[in-house]
Amino acid sequence: MSPADDPGAAATKPPFKPLPQKAPDVTVERRADGSYLIRSNHPPGEGPRSIAHLLADRAGQHPDRPYILQRAPGHGPWVGVTYGEALAAAEGIAQSLLDLGLTPADSVMVLSANSVEHALVMLGCYTAGIPVAPISPAYSLMSTDHAKLKHCFETVKPKVVFAQSSEMFARAFETLRALDPRLVFVTVDGGNGTVPLSELTGARATSTVHEARERLHHGTVAKYLFTSGSTGMPKGVPQTHGMFAGVIAGQEGLRDEDPDPDNPPQALDWMPWSHISAGNIAFNGNLWAGGTLHLDEGKPIPGMFETTIRNLYEVSPMVFGSAPVAFGMLAEAMERDPVLRASFFRNLRYMGYGGATLSNDIYERMQALAIAETGHRIPLTTMYGATETQGITVVHWITERVGLIGLPLPGITLKLVPNGAKLEVRVKGPTVTSGYHNDPEKTAAAFDEEGFYKLGDACRFLDPEDPKQGLVFDGRVTEDFKLDSGTWVSVGTLRPDLVAACSPYVFDMVLSGQDKPFVGALVWAAPAAMAALGEEPLGTLTAILKERFRAFNAAAGGSSRQIGRFVILTEPPSIDAGEITDKGYVNQRATLERRQALVDAIYADPPGPGVVVVRE
Repeated sequence: MSPADDPGAAATKPPFKPLPQKAPDVTVERRADGSYLIRSNHPPGEGPRSIAHLLADRAGQHPDRPYILQRAPGHGPWVGVTYGEALAAAEGIAQSLLDLGLTPADSVMVLSANSVEHALVMLGCYTAGIPVAPISPAYSLMSTDHAKLKHCFETVKPKVVFAQSSEMFARAFETLRALDPRLVFVTVDGGNGTVPLSELTGARATSTVHEARERLHHGTVAKYLFTSGSTGMPKGVPQTHGMFAGVIAGQEGLRDEDPDPDNPPQALDWMPWSHISAGNIAFNGNLWAGGTLHLDEGKPIPGMFETTIRNLYEVSPMVFGSAPVAFGMLAEAMERDPVLRASFFRNLRYMGYGGATLSNDIYERMQALAIAETGHRIPLTTMYGATETQGITVVHWITERVGLIGLPLPGITLKLVPNGAKLEVRVKGPTVTSGYHNDPEKTAAAFDEEGFYKLGDACRFLDPEDPKQGLVFDGRVTEDFKLDSGTWVSVGTLRPDLVAACSPYVFDMVLSGQDKPFVGALVWAAPAAMAALGEEPLGTLTAILKERFRAFNAAAGGSSRQIGRFVILTEPPSIDAGEITDKGYVNQRATLERRQALVDAIYADPPGPGVVVVRE
């Protein structure tokens, strides 16, 4: 029994720190066809006219406050720009783009990762009313064929391309120059015939910049973001200033206390700006709050998470958000290091995770650390959404449950439609895109007859009799499959449970079994765990995982929750093949298709080489 199911056990634990957000209050309409409409009864709050106007407002209010900071090379001191400096640079960039003749029908593509300069380019584009299109750096640096880079380029047809380094991105520049010799390339260093960014930031803004900003409205396209490409090549999704404002207004509608103007939030974030979580929701939210954003050049992977840890010695965030894999690595580091633990929890009010389900094991470890340091538990929230929708639901109340996706933000209407044994998620509201860029066919297929966007996910009520307890993620509709017995396997819920059961030895896994007699698993080992397993790590790991899977099966119940056989993957997931995104999320379908031979080996009789039998 979990603590959430045992009120007596929960009562013996220390209290949570307060979460300054309103309690759940929703209206649920049940339709005759079995579908549901769910709306928050809290009205949306205030939102900005545009992000460009918001930057100008905040720069006017506190021009000398640090805005975006980044480590100097060699893990040097934090350097960056104040709000006033960011506004001046953004207006200079806007002037330069307008002088080049760019219009709202054009775009600026950004190839490189998060940086102070990347932020200034993005803000300059917003100010000029010219869409910016940040893409995953992996498309330029890790890809061997540049297929996704070329696809993104052909989708938005930029006139200007920005990257941090002329040398690092020289091969990508060559690929793009072959597609359009007229392209203007901008870099920080100005090498190899590129335009130095300083020429743009140093331009004197004229009245044309003010006029361009005043033309902005909620329907203005601010950005093109690309989907992860889990079902083909990435799709270009227009992001409007109204979509950005809708998320801010929805969050403001849930706020239960006024912010402290003398205590602006300090944030540390590594997640890429080529996705909505960091590039839209966190970036815009920090600007709305007038906070200081520290760019974390670490990542939750071995060899790079140490950078995040070193940063957390100096930056004590008020709110910490990241992917579940980062929480696991952070818990492990803080369990060894009380100095890190003290710095992390010094100002922390709550934590947020997204992109995947956090395991209960990691949740309990983080709470144990919080109690040891502060005497309180820390509220854990999550926001759910997609590139096409921004954030649409949020857990805005204190709960001990993991796996919730919350309830709709104020202003959002959620529709749950019966799809087999599940409820498919659809959404309508100000945060939802109008369609895919230059792709009317995919746009038409993405919306239902009432104009609701179809996410392809499923969810369920935690308690159908009490909807205010929230919604639980119930997997991808397209990922679930049936065994040959006709029993459905819910991949979205089983996979994180299995990863948690195999912690800390497993990085991730994918599940197989469509029309087969049992569920199979293709497992990636955690590199740090492999390094600690001695001279024969593969053999040792095989024995450990076999025992872990058997223990899981013993408590799991029916065949849809039991693993029959597994194989340990020795080749890492391929970003070119779409097996993994730059945020580290594994694509179930792409992995199974690419590794079909291993899937066949799992179900062969006798099983193929490397296949381990868990259940006869």
